[in-house]
Amino acid sequence: MVTKYFIGTVCCTLIMISLAGCEKFLSVKSDAKLLIPKTIPDLQGMLDDVTLMNIARTPSYGEASSDDVYYPPSQIDGGSEIARNVYSWKKFDYQYPNEWATAYLPIYNSNFCLEGISAIERLGTNAAGWDNVKGSALFFRSFYFFLLTTQFGLGYGNGTSDQDLGIVLRLSSDFNVPSKRSTVKECLLQALSDAKGAAELLPNDPLVKFRPSKAAAYAQLARIYLYMHDYTNALYYADQCLRIKATLMDYNGDSDVVGLDLAIPFKRFNKETIFHAEMFAGFSVHIPVNAKIDPLLYSSYEPDDLRKRAFFRANTGFQQFKGSYAGTANLFSGIAVDEIYLIRAECRARLGDMDGGMDDLNALLIKRWKNTVIYIPRTAQGQNDAISQILMERRKELLMRGLRWSDIKRYNKEGAGIRLRRVLTGITFYLEPNAPFYALPLPNDIIEIAELKQN
Repeated sequence: MVTKYFIGTVCCTLIMISLAGCEKFLSVKSDAKLLIPKTIPDLQGMLDDVTLMNIARTPSYGEASSDDVYYPPSQIDGGSEIARNVYSWKKFDYQYPNEWATAYLPIYNSNFCLEGISAIERLGTNAAGWDNVKGSALFFRSFYFFLLTTQFGLGYGNGTSDQDLGIVLRLSSDFNVPSKRSTVKECLLQALSDAKGAAELLPNDPLVKFRPSKAAAYAQLARIYLYMHDYTNALYYADQCLRIKATLMDYNGDSDVVGLDLAIPFKRFNKETIFHAEMFAGFSVHIPVNAKIDPLLYSSYEPDDLRKRAFFRANTGFQQFKGSYAGTANLFSGIAVDEIYLIRAECRARLGDMDGGMDDLNALLIKRWKNTVIYIPRTAQGQNDAISQILMERRKELLMRGLRWSDIKRYNKEGAGIRLRRVLTGITFYLEPNAPFYALPLPNDIIEIAELKQN
């Protein structure tokens, strides 16, 4: 544990140097007592530091900007200037600490470990540990590259993604290497490459769910291919994931359901969790204690749908979300089995297998339905109806997991025409489909220090 925190201190210091760009840091001599990680256990210790790799690390600006978040006018009108700016999709200057820096620390650690493991010979006696370090580092880098790209880059498609700016692909721990933004396509291809490399090295199941696994790597590939509208590959990898891990919680009385009416209804690391991560607090606009749920979305849950009890509780005349899989008041933003069922269902339906898609949807919903009534399996009247039902259930099942912003971008690239609407100080604001603001503004200090082009 001591080694882990020494390593974390080294990494935090280095990443602060790279982010701050301040000469005074460069003149400070390193403490000789700080451990420089050189062994496989040391490198694994870096990747196992959950406070640096998993907890409060995933981007949240997109979640705050999506229609997962709703504020009654009376509440947002009296909120902070930052909250009002975020809620009305207004560009404003913000600096460190921010989620760009928060997400790039795991990327830095991953690069450091990839370089460290490449200097260690892989032998029969260390193969399992060697593979886990390299595979985990590749997974973490893919995971954060993808989430950052879906937040700070425009949606993929329409032949412009090889020109649209994405994020900075940091592939080295050397912070002296100049930063430049890659295209959205380049970012997604790098995330795919890293996830494929991870899938070849990781075990089927992790020692703990903070660690990546082969199932998580397959799920990550399914996520990326889905975002890229490649339904054939998304289906393949979703199916590969579910071959390893496919158990769903039964909301009627599963051992991992603490209590549907409780403030925290689900156990941490429940049986649906494939990879555990939690969302950054960011501007705090999206956190459940502040945000409410759109009354129209809440009313779309049927009376016998147990998610209506598990996910929500009344708060000042509106509903507040409480259905996180984090096992705490934080928002779960990792990967879970229910998401992969919905990816497979959507891909099957889009590729013409409507029955297969509805089978997956029903396999999920029967675990969410009150067992004192007879669940009537959903049927579809054609392909469009099947896709529509699956996407609606995706909306209702994966609420507040940091996925909705990228989903809206994906749907609008396919012509969905989703127009977001918010009311603030008596003025109605709209975010039009495929608007430039779907590539959210980068932090000001990053723009100034690295001389990057702003969105």
